[in-house]
Amino acid sequence: MNFTDFEQMFSMGDDGDTLMMLVWIIPIVIFVFYGQQIQLLVTSGEIKKAIKKLDKFSSDSKKELIDYVKKNLEPVDEPTKKIEQFLDYFTIMPVDMDPNGIVEKVRHTVRSREDYTRNHIKSLLPNISEIELNRVQTLLELASSLQMIHKIVNHMFLTAKKQKNYPLILPLQMILPFIMENAKAMQSAIPAFKTGQPIGDGIGPIVVGKMMLNEEKEIISFQTVMAKTTFEQRKLFLLKAEGPSSTVGRPDEALQKIIEDSKIDAIIMVDAALKMEGEDSASIARGFGAAIGGIGTEKFQIEAIATSNQIPVFSIIVKQSVKEAITLMSKEIADQADNVRSQVYEMILENTVEGQSVVIIGVGNTVGVPQ
Repeated sequence: MNFTDFEQMFSMGDDGDTLMMLVWIIPIVIFVFYGQQIQLLVTSGEIKKAIKKLDKFSSDSKKELIDYVKKNLEPVDEPTKKIEQFLDYFTIMPVDMDPNGIVEKVRHTVRSREDYTRNHIKSLLPNISEIELNRVQTLLELASSLQMIHKIVNHMFLTAKKQKNYPLILPLQMILPFIMENAKAMQSAIPAFKTGQPIGDGIGPIVVGKMMLNEEKEIISFQTVMAKTTFEQRKLFLLKAEGPSSTVGRPDEALQKIIEDSKIDAIIMVDAALKMEGEDSASIARGFGAAIGGIGTEKFQIEAIATSNQIPVFSIIVKQSVKEAITLMSKEIADQADNVRSQVYEMILENTVEGQSVVIIGVGNTVGVPQ
């Protein structure tokens, strides 16, 4: 089209040209004055669908928990009301204006909540076994987390909608895919925990559990087991959470007790780790530093012990997605256990000499993993 044709198209000379001009101008005017509202309507439709899914995840997880307690355990009273009350409990983190001593405060708060949860379950189910208690505790945490996620997302959405504020809804739109990924993973994790089957996060306990076979075990700290063995004239202290309960134990306290009684020359930690997009699941990587998740109190304690005693900390991780980490362990991940164990032995030989001692910690939830 040349310049003359362009002038003719937008000429006001006849009705056809005027109509064509309106076709171009009216949408522009609409988007200038109502663009945000239109964008808000489109985005709101997507977020509403996500909120409905989150609401279903929350209600389904609560229903599964209540049904599990009623059918498999022996509650002294109707459990529904007590379980619903617990799901609304919250934890207020300590004031951190002065960071000095904050780790101990957080540890105290979190462990007080854990103790309360255990006592709450025991009051409802007096004859419950330790394994079942840990299982119900985990299911409670999953249901509580899903309920909180739904509440937060719904609050952010309703606030933006109430104020008709599109920029306020943008952050929610951006993080929603990550939120949904985590929520779906939690929902998918419930069957594995109900049946007591190993999950992806249990690869560390599986590796160390195999190293413990045929060795004498002892409980060294709360829900944490230790075994002593030797390898190539090195003394090994093997640590993992006490299986097959759904627990991660307290490896920091166990490590502190070992250090008090023995001179340790190296610490090796085996754990699952989230893979980056594009990385292969079940791939193995080696590194330095304390490989342990959670809120950071145990990581801090292990680092403090290692630093004060000048002990190097080595790590081996098995990479996996969020869903793989908390759902039934895939064959691909399970098949890496022997490979990881071989690499642990390689690290021992590479970083220690004969006569030295090494602590090996299998980090992760040991549900379905004995020792």
